[in-house]
Amino acid sequence: MQVQLESEPAAAAVLFGAGIERARRFTANLAEHGEARGLIGPLEVPRLWTRHILNSAIAAPYFTGRAVDVGSGAGLPGLVLAIARPDVEFTLIEPMERRTAWLTEQVADLGLENVTVERMRGEEWDRGRVFDVATARAVSALRTLLPFTAPLVRPGGRLVFLKGANVGAEVDAAAKQVRKYGLQDVSVEVVGEDVLDEPTRVFLATVVR
Repeated sequence: MQVQLESEPAAAAVLFGAGIERARRFTANLAEHGEARGLIGPLEVPRLWTRHILNSAIAAPYFTGRAVDVGSGAGLPGLVLAIARPDVEFTLIEPMERRTAWLTEQVADLGLENVTVERMRGEEWDRGRVFDVATARAVSALRTLLPFTAPLVRPGGRLVFLKGANVGAEVDAAAKQVRKYGLQDVSVEVVGEDVLDEPTRVFLATVVR
């Protein structure tokens, strides 16, 4: 028996604005195919909107220019952000073939003209520091994540990572990497408390060299 997708929260229309129909379509596609294709776990569909879609979309104001999502997986947060921010150009980096196939299918199905999908690991990117923002969600701890994301961002650009409740400990553990990659203005912001049942914790840092 197929698990029922939760009802669309009222906040969805506010966060996606003109992109709400695309957001609904992507969420429905992920609910229908995500578990079978190994993109989400069996318990995620009943909380897909609140735990994953809106959790990603709430970070949309942090993005500008050209952005990269490293380890995009099911498209969280990259595809969601691309729907919410059609004015930002997104590159989705993902090493697994079945996931890049999914991402490519969704870009076509949703008619997203601001998304490019690249099958590779973040550390394999060899086209220079061309991004204004790098993001990741549920990929790895900061001390592991920083070495293959910070080198993608131009000086003056930002890192915007969606993290869990233990992000403070991750920041402490990544002090060496923060220094090595010349990060400044390191902070953690809790966003969406007035909109979401579960607010999102966002790690922020500026790449200065």
